[in-house]
Amino acid sequence: MLLDLQLDAAPDLASDRAVELVATGADGLFTFEGPHDVFTPLVLASQAVRTDLMTNVAIALPRSPLHLAHQAYDLQLLSRGRFRLGLGSQIRPHIENRYGSTWSRPAARMREWVLATKTILTAWQDGARLDFRGEFTRHTLMPPTFVPGPNPYGVPPVLLGALGPVMTRTAAEVADGLLVMPFHSHRHLRERTLPAVAEGLDRGGRDQVDLFPQAIVALGRTPAEVEQATVGVRGLVAFYGSTPAYASVLEIEGHGDLQPRLNALSKTGDVATMMDLVDDDLLRSIAIVGTPVEVAAEIGRRFGDLADRVCCYFPGSTHPPDLLADLATAVHALA
Repeated sequence: MLLDLQLDAAPDLASDRAVELVATGADGLFTFEGPHDVFTPLVLASQAVRTDLMTNVAIALPRSPLHLAHQAYDLQLLSRGRFRLGLGSQIRPHIENRYGSTWSRPAARMREWVLATKTILTAWQDGARLDFRGEFTRHTLMPPTFVPGPNPYGVPPVLLGALGPVMTRTAAEVADGLLVMPFHSHRHLRERTLPAVAEGLDRGGRDQVDLFPQAIVALGRTPAEVEQATVGVRGLVAFYGSTPAYASVLEIEGHGDLQPRLNALSKTGDVATMMDLVDDDLLRSIAIVGTPVEVAAEIGRRFGDLADRVCCYFPGSTHPPDLLADLATAVHALA
């Protein structure tokens, strides 16, 4: 199995960090939309290393599909055909109050954003007339002056991140891959995600869609190191758990009553109590915890029959290269 690691560095350090991560044996690097732009570190990494690169995820709705197509085209060019555009929808408070954009019917909108972005990229590649007419976005004007021409490395894949059944069906129906959101459990993946994937494939008349699972990992060599690594992981699980859209994961694990309690505490800023509510059993059902060999074994149990690569990130921890190298070796050894 292949291992993708988060490119967890500000743009001024992105090139050096990319070199360091690839040297550990990582097969790819991904960024997420956090305190810095999601694309800039990948631009810099593309000039420092030759490895797979991916946004995981870029928030789509505040951006035009044309902007996304330009970013994807250019990163496909810079990476020599190693780029994947991973898109996500975010939740309403962030879209309206952080991005200052509009919100409605997120799955329907994301369906159009994926299709529109793919249509633009394909029109550039094939020289076809651009004619995308949707309910939320329209792209019918593309004078030759603005056409970059065929990308020598082909059209980059457009992936969609999803957790709930509606967005998961949408991803399976129209996207080139499904980014399985990191807040999940083995049961949720098998009992909720996979049936929704099957429904989406049926709707789209497709046979399969590539799955790109993500894992929240608390990694260490000793019990003390593992325990220290769980601090940031526990905080992230509590934060995710406070989100109403993620309640289904808690419900399937028998903690459905926890979501409204976490949500109420998040509004008062009582992070310590939120973390206390995430016991070890719940933590380990959602996150992956242990030594490199133990983490790899759990990755294999959860995803080995579904995917050929996994995205791992380590909230609250910056691990030494040799520890990440041990994880890469253990993951690569999975059948």
